[in-house]
Amino acid sequence: MKVLTVTGYKPTEINIFKESDPKIAFVKAAITKKLIGFIEEGLEWVLISGQMGVELWTAEVVLDLKEEYDIKIAIIPPFENQESRWPEAIQQKYQELTMVADFYQPMYQGDYKGPYQFVAKNKWLVDKSDGCLLLLDEEFPGNNRYFYEEAKNASKDYPVYLITPFDLDEIVEEIRMSDPDNWG
Repeated sequence: MKVLTVTGYKPTEINIFKESDPKIAFVKAAITKKLIGFIEEGLEWVLISGQMGVELWTAEVVLDLKEEYDIKIAIIPPFENQESRWPEAIQQKYQELTMVADFYQPMYQGDYKGPYQFVAKNKWLVDKSDGCLLLLDEEFPGNNRYFYEEAKNASKDYPVYLITPFDLDEIVEEIRMSDPDNWG
């Protein structure tokens, strides 16, 4: 697999309301662990649409991984100015990430026109990647369900890899056990 799409929840869908929330570190650790495995098997590109939450955290993870690995990040938003209604701190982070991404190109010129832009984005991301990684609780898929359905119904062999709540619990435990202060 050379190209992987990564997506998942927006922050509020997983009860994260501040950029300083410690849960973000666990999500990023889970993404890092999965991506390193894929990179070591030949992954070259990570594709995201740049939505806040899992996708922007993924961009940060990839930028960190670039220090050790030959990996690239592409941000393909469904339309221009998708960040215009986001909190200011996240808008700033998004703009910074689009500037340092290896590739950035909105699918549609101009602002939001309709839901067809999100449908087209999901189809494009599946078409242009060899598989996907989703942070997803299948019982509570949230807006992820649209991409997940597109991925599962792909007209090609398209592996769908999940980071589940169980995976996040394991990461929390691994991080907790890596700190000797918790061994008592």
